[in-house]
Amino acid sequence: MRPPTEPGRSLHLAVVLLVAASGAVESISFTALDGVFAGVMTSNLALLGMAVGREQETGVTAAVLALAGFGVGAVVTAWLTRRCPPAATHWPMPVMYCLAGEVILLAVGAVIWGAIGGTPGRAARDALQFGAAATMGIQSAAMVAAGRAAAPTTYLTGTLATYIVKGVGARHPDRWAPARLGALIVGAGACVALLREAREWAGALPVALGVCALLIGAAPLIRMRRATAGG
Repeated sequence: MRPPTEPGRSLHLAVVLLVAASGAVESISFTALDGVFAGVMTSNLALLGMAVGREQETGVTAAVLALAGFGVGAVVTAWLTRRCPPAATHWPMPVMYCLAGEVILLAVGAVIWGAIGGTPGRAARDALQFGAAATMGIQSAAMVAAGRAAAPTTYLTGTLATYIVKGVGARHPDRWAPARLGALIVGAGACVALLREAREWAGALPVALGVCALLIGAAPLIRMRRATAGG
């Protein structure tokens, strides 16, 4: 029996959960902070240009904070995962550590969000904007470091384009691509509903999704280590 050479179901499901978490974070960032995205930096560059053109100081500050936070998260993660061995069937430990750090940052943000009743002032909004973008930078860079064992989770335009070009009409389309796209919608929609009905709890949703993704994503690595120890 040949060893597996492709990501298993658990890793695909973990990626779907991370996408849902990013959708939830984007909902808070765009609708409840200052109208910029936590993980979609190309859109933030456009928003920055529009804010500069309108001479809108708040929009410029929010876009710059998001870009800076994402960059810091991505750079730190790239440094921590720089020696990750290539793997197609599991996420290396440095990737897992970075995702755990992301969850911790999300949890800190959720506690702050809940403590202020989901209505942050200027300074708190700036801090939360930077922190939210940093978590998305961590997540994006971690998925890049995971290589074939992962997929994009914060910016899915390429996923949609690839599925349209290579998936529609194909004999064996990637069935996980629609799941990721749907998860983004579900995560964003669920978080907006929380913002409307129980605003102070909205920050807990991405934390819960991130924890579930981390636990499920760790399963292949645990099985591999047990097999190695048993062998």
